[in-house]
Amino acid sequence: MQFTVAIDGPAAAGKGTISRAVADRFGLAHLDTGALYRAVGVKAAATGSDPVAAALSLTPEDLARADLRTLEAGQAASKVAVIPEVRQALLDYQRDFARRAGGAVLDGRDIGTVICPEAEVKLFVTASAEVRAHRRWLEVGGDAAQVLAEVRARDERDMTRADAPLKPAANAVQIDTSTMSIEEAVAAACAEVAARLPG
Repeated sequence: MQFTVAIDGPAAAGKGTISRAVADRFGLAHLDTGALYRAVGVKAAATGSDPVAAALSLTPEDLARADLRTLEAGQAASKVAVIPEVRQALLDYQRDFARRAGGAVLDGRDIGTVICPEAEVKLFVTASAEVRAHRRWLEVGGDAAQVLAEVRARDERDMTRADAPLKPAANAVQIDTSTMSIEEAVAAACAEVAARLPG
């Protein structure tokens, strides 16, 4: 069975949590595509290498780094994600993963619009900038006002980049998690997937 679930949305909207839950619930493989960009950003910064070279030489070890969930890694990801050659280098990897036998869930920012426009299910998970900044602050700490400023700056970068900007696919179902519990958001996503699963 080839069955792709594309879950897009801005930082800290809950798409990663929802994606992992959906993958577990339906026995699908899961790829956090943001981790690819985080790994490229961190690798390029740590080695002083060109981001395109870092993308072309990604290893499983790069994707297993403990520091990929930091605020710094997120900022680095957003900066390398605007480079068209980096996006191209990671495109085939993501598409191959999406069409693997047994089905897959991919979460990111351009899955439903660019990576897998033919995905059987497209979800766009969002929340207000204030709610997302608070969630990120709970995760990483620091100055709350600074975290909000960084969330807004990242939104601006992601939504206005020339190549594959963050936006919902035309036929994506939007899930606003601003006032939802994790359980409610997961249930909403699972209901959409269950309605489209073949037989």
